[in-house]
Amino acid sequence: MLPDLSIRQFEYLVAACDSPTWADAASSVGVSASALSQGLAELERRVGVDLFERVGRRRRLRPVAAPVLDHARQVLALTADLVTWSERMASGSAGRVRLGMIDVAAVDHFPDVLARFRAERPDAELVLRVEPSGPLVDALRTGDLDLVVCVAPPEVVEGVITAPLFEEPLFVHAPPSTPPAVLRDAGRWGPWVTFPEGSHSRREIVTALAAQGAPPAIAAESHQPEVLREMVRLGLGWTVLARASDDDLVVGPEVVSRHLVLARRMGAVVDPAVDAIADMLTSHVTPGVRPRT
Repeated sequence: MLPDLSIRQFEYLVAACDSPTWADAASSVGVSASALSQGLAELERRVGVDLFERVGRRRRLRPVAAPVLDHARQVLALTADLVTWSERMASGSAGRVRLGMIDVAAVDHFPDVLARFRAERPDAELVLRVEPSGPLVDALRTGDLDLVVCVAPPEVVEGVITAPLFEEPLFVHAPPSTPPAVLRDAGRWGPWVTFPEGSHSRREIVTALAAQGAPPAIAAESHQPEVLREMVRLGLGWTVLARASDDDLVVGPEVVSRHLVLARRMGAVVDPAVDAIADMLTSHVTPGVRPRT
């Protein structure tokens, strides 16, 4: 027989792990600290695992209990999906889509899709959030977003499914005055302006440059491709980006490609408007990239 686990207990667990103090966690779910402790003690009893350990005066989730927290986040996100769907069905709402995109997807690859969706579904609410891939996937898992267009995660993300969109080639970009001989010699490339530490794209770019023998020195960072381009124009360094139609920089060889995907929560009950824009995104033909595989 399955243990009788409750949504409320999962709320307590997520609050306790995400809040700076036990009192803050209790306040965020509207109970006393003692009620929070009792609820979590009951959750521990029912799953048969000690969830927390003491570190000084604080309680911290034990590493062995990480799957319980992951499950709690997924259950809460899926429950919120169902509640939102039922509310919209009851009210006759035209729908809402909370869409996350990396900036190059929103600005360069899919602006026509966004415009078409607004034109075809003027009564549906479209909320767009532009951030790097990592925060977007986190927001998807916690139920804050319905769909995400991002760089393919390097590892499988629990509770998230992805569909390939396309493969985007990335090229070396050098300042306008760079001599051709320098562009042909990877040992003379750089320094680099690129995406911040922890970025999926940066990891792939740095690995590819090292394989070509390019010096790894990083001079500056930005999540925004246009900011990186401007840094190159100012002579602060070189970068690796997708080719732009109006490139005024010296474009060298392709060094790597990255895969963009459409991510969504596994098993979510979604608004029909979410499915509609997902179909538009997956069927869109994006110029200058390789077809999805």
